[in-house]
Amino acid sequence: MKTTRHATYNLNYHIVWLPKYRNSVLVNEVADRVRTILHEIADDKGLEILDLTVQPDHVHLFVSSPPKNEPALLANWFKGISSRKYNHRYADHDGEKIGWARGYYAGTAGHVSSETVENYIQRHEVDES
Repeated sequence: MKTTRHATYNLNYHIVWLPKYRNSVLVNEVADRVRTILHEIADDKGLEILDLTVQPDHVHLFVSSPPKNEPALLANWFKGISSRKYNHRYADHDGEKIGWARGYYAGTAGHVSSETVENYIQRHEVDES
């Protein structure tokens, strides 16, 4: 259990999101950089990353957060801040920018099957606008 000034909590969220156009760009040095940036965001926001997996075409994040942070805010922080930081640090150097597709999967703590995540990824329609 964790505590804040006014709450005792154990809130853990599983968040999954995809690169824009579902490109398999999260490999090698790019994946390492994204991992580092996601940990920086968690540290800055007072969150605890319980598990993080960066696959070539999606990111799995299992994060513990105080109750004041709703899942949508967490997803927006991790997606928005990570793309801005990555592009600011590395886009001029490598020429490759990171962008995330619209939307995300969010689930609460408990058992999240790989089938659930696979279904989300397969159903995701890329909005190229």
